[in-house]
Amino acid sequence: MTFNTDSKYPTRRAYVVKMRGDAKREALAGRLENLVTGQQREFASGRELLESIVSDLEAVTDMRPPGAERE
Repeated sequence: MTFNTDSKYPTRRAYVVKMRGDAKREALAGRLENLVTGQQREFASGRELLESIVSDLEAVTDMRPPGAERE
């Protein structure tokens, strides 16, 4: 029997979301930080938060060698 050693939740995709003190349900605002790279991105809406995550995930995919599997 062979076990799959690939993590379902890779560390490279771990984030901290810090909400601003004045953030509200209808007006999310804060900072997203990647725990591995330390890269931080400010966001001023839920849409910007999601766009920041997507952008970070795409950057990782673009850095992979051709033919490498996606996480």
